[in-house]
Amino acid sequence: MADCEPSAPRFMDLRVPEYAYMFGFFQADGHLSQQSRQRGRLTVEISARDINLLRQFQKLTPYNSSITERTRSTNFAETHKAAVWTLCSLEARTTLNALGLPYGRKSKTIAPPLGEFSLRDYLRGLIDADGSVGFTSKGFPFVSLTTASTPIASCLRHYGRYVTGAERSLKRNARDDIYNLFYAMEVAQYLAADLYYPGCLSLERKHSAAEALATWVRPAGMRAAHTRRRWTGDEDRILLKLGSPMAAAEVLGRTTQSCNLRHWRLRNGKAPKPSEQ
Repeated sequence: MADCEPSAPRFMDLRVPEYAYMFGFFQADGHLSQQSRQRGRLTVEISARDINLLRQFQKLTPYNSSITERTRSTNFAETHKAAVWTLCSLEARTTLNALGLPYGRKSKTIAPPLGEFSLRDYLRGLIDADGSVGFTSKGFPFVSLTTASTPIASCLRHYGRYVTGAERSLKRNARDDIYNLFYAMEVAQYLAADLYYPGCLSLERKHSAAEALATWVRPAGMRAAHTRRRWTGDEDRILLKLGSPMAAAEVLGRTTQSCNLRHWRLRNGKAPKPSEQ
């Protein structure tokens, strides 16, 4: 019996890292449109300098598609050279729509796919499309994502906590009504190293930026990064039994300021007492 070659993965099988990445990128920076008689298209427009990514999309897509370049005026520059990938297949569009890529405007309605998918690759696609990786004006490493979608913001928040231990609050900014999740310093280094692993599908310039983040070293004398440590029921009981934030700080290995604030919150009903937890 002849050896059988393994079959290629099904288009948009989100367990495949490349397809999970593509889907995240499409949700953030793609546009799915439809017309009469089942006509329509998916378009992805990015800077012409990133055209290699669109070529990768084309290779991974088993349907006819095209890449074109155009120059237009924008609010940020007199001329902007863009590359546009266009996919018209009804079968492909139906697959993408069923996975959670809506037709038309989508900024607040997109959400992580419901089935099994490669999470970190999906998130990298979102960040490549709508986020930033690099250094602040002061030279500090950062990773950020702006989104109008609560499920998307919550997804990155939970994953960021899982990878780095850092908590981020979910609150829309008052001016734009969007979320801006921002990670900096060592936390950004940990997150970037996890998302932009060697050989992954990504924007080349953002992958390079992620690698550059790893070279940053906290300057001597700069206060060390702090990761919030949650209070346990046993710690609360010790704090209340001792009745002294200073004494509790020595026993629990916490700062007096932290113990003092927790003691006040417990005594004033701002935090549940141990028996209530």
